Amino acid sequence: MPPAWQGHLAMLSFSMLVSLSFTFGHIVARDMAPAALSTVRFALAAALLMAVAKAMRVPLAPVFHRFWRFGLMGGLMAVYFITMFEALRVTSAVSTAAVFTLTPLMAAGFGYVIARQYASRWTLIALTIGALGAIWVIFRADLNALLRFEIGFGEALFTLGAFAHAMVPALARKLAHDVKPVQTSFGTILGALIVTAIYGAPDLIATDYAALRPAVWLVIIYLAVAATAGSFFLLQYAAQRLPAGKVMAYTYLVPSWVVLWDLLLHGKTQPLMLLLGVFATLLALLMLLKAEAS
Repeated sequence: MPPAWQGHLAMLSFSMLVSLSFTFGHIVARDMAPAALSTVRFALAAALLMAVAKAMRVPLAPVFHRFWRFGLMGGLMAVYFITMFEALRVTSAVSTAAVFTLTPLMAAGFGYVIARQYASRWTLIALTIGALGAIWVIFRADLNALLRFEIGFGEALFTLGAFAHAMVPALARKLAHDVKPVQTSFGTILGALIVTAIYGAPDLIATDYAALRPAVWLVIIYLAVAATAGSFFLLQYAAQRLPAGKVMAYTYLVPSWVVLWDLLLHGKTQPLMLLLGVFATLLALLMLLKAEAS
């Protein structure tokens, strides 16, 4: 399989894993402080990746050479995850996932500024269509709310997280080209763990872990194994094979996955007008795949 298609397959898996983190995260967002939850998940994910690296006989010493780069990427991911769970406390999983789909256009901009990756006109058109679809969902398919720029607190907060997340693919390509994906993933998660542990220290101390519902622990395990360790590895793997904008383009699938999970798990349907925004994000992904094929 050509390297580019390996990257596409990795990002398809990434989009599915990430979408479930929105769905599951919405269920338990009020049970535990976001900073404490993120710290626990990063600690479990770091331990898991350390074991994986040992099993694969991949040394982790290179991670601590110029560790500042992983601290930077990890700090950005910490901002993303903390703002995500803060947003899920006050808004829907679909709206939060829609904000996440703003990252491809942001990533294309950072790809140019940081790694000098140029996007074609077709790619920029596709990214713009996807961003417009995301904005339509963010404003709940309400044209008047869009014109008045009435954005919810959760969506506005998570936009900052999406902005931080969008920097990571270009930074990984620029700063971590000399290390393996599992090393990059471990270093980034370790950096995120340090940042969230410092920021969330009061919440970590105040949390009554014995009183948490079993569902919370199941979600934390999923977030640590699949949505953190797994998605970090897939993202770093794809970032070495695809331009930053196309790596993040697969985030356009996330709202569609979330709509599907809401239907299958909760029997919840979405208004047709809102689904138009979801369809626009799917169109953007198809346009990007066509550009890759040509």
